Amino acid sequence: MIIYLHGFRSGPRSFKAMAVHAALTRLGQGANYFCPQLPAEPLAAMDLVERAVAACAAPPTLVGSSLGGFYATWLAERHNCRAVLLNPAVIAPISLEKYIGPQTNLYTGEIFDFTAQHLEQLRGLEVVRITRPERYLLVVETGDELLDYRAAVERYMGANMIVRAGGDHSLASFSEHLPAILKFAGLS
Repeated sequence: MIIYLHGFRSGPRSFKAMAVHAALTRLGQGANYFCPQLPAEPLAAMDLVERAVAACAAPPTLVGSSLGGFYATWLAERHNCRAVLLNPAVIAPISLEKYIGPQTNLYTGEIFDFTAQHLEQLRGLEVVRITRPERYLLVVETGDELLDYRAAVERYMGANMIVRAGGDHSLASFSEHLPAILKFAGLS
């Protein structure tokens, strides 16, 4: 099972989320995919995903993009799951501080308020140090214009890593990495 966690202002209709689902469907494993629309409130988002993890017969693999990578790390540590991190927001409370105020979801058009309380909730979900690096696959591009890939490489030292020169925050080379992601998840 793969649980895909999208990034800030994103959703299940993002390119990467849909590409993972399509790849699993081609393998006859489309039923082994779950990607909820995460609430803006971090604790509500984690409650939703924790219920999904609890419903899995075996530990799922979490795939998290940007803020979803931040969430996937917290969940992987809490539930002993594997996690694939795509240009993850390593220090989400700092990275997202400048976004306090009204925001628009890029896929649904929904307007929501991102608040200082949301930042405090993110601080409560921070993982200072991962305990089992082998349970992670980090996929980053050095040209990420929003997040410094070096912070992720440092945070996930010892993890499986794919570091691609160039690119951007959307992870331009994502499609090339799908086979490695599915293999890491045990679904190839």
